[in-house]
Amino acid sequence: MKRFAAVFAIGLSALLVDLGWTGMSLAEVEYFIAPADGLEISVYGEQNLQRELIVRPDGRVSFPLVGDVEVSGKTTAQIRAAVEGKVREYVPDANVSVIVTGLGSLQYYVLGKVANPGTFNMSRSVNVLQALSTAGGLTTFAKEKDIRIVRGSGKDTLQIRFNYDEIKEGKNLEQNIVLERGDVVLVP
Repeated sequence: MKRFAAVFAIGLSALLVDLGWTGMSLAEVEYFIAPADGLEISVYGEQNLQRELIVRPDGRVSFPLVGDVEVSGKTTAQIRAAVEGKVREYVPDANVSVIVTGLGSLQYYVLGKVANPGTFNMSRSVNVLQALSTAGGLTTFAKEKDIRIVRGSGKDTLQIRFNYDEIKEGKNLEQNIVLERGDVVLVP
């Protein structure tokens, strides 16, 4: 029981650090918009100023009267303030609303010897075991000791080792990390 409590505390600490926790509850952690996310931007009382948009690969959306707006890496409150400031040049006292309608950027990939390889969306934190489960589990000939999580791209690419065999035995549970946006789980 003490081992479980220690592993749980370490895992929870890692999750909180990963989420940028600074004394706030998990519900208060801000979400930062990224390409492929869906947004609804509307100006109260202005039917022609209401759009459902997908963030383009360049991190921008186009909105009437204001043109292109950089939204990637910003919170909904920051986007609201930016759009509101520009719209008020044309509509005094404009009240802008920004709602996240889709988490298209929160994806991870599972490739290799799993039952259902592919791209998966996450609307909550997902660890490696959960990702493997979502992909239907390992196939018979999967190399359980050689699974890798590939994070980042180019020179910043990291390969993180994951030994499923050890996890099954209750060893080195800290390797069951929380996946990040764009991670690839490779199962040879």
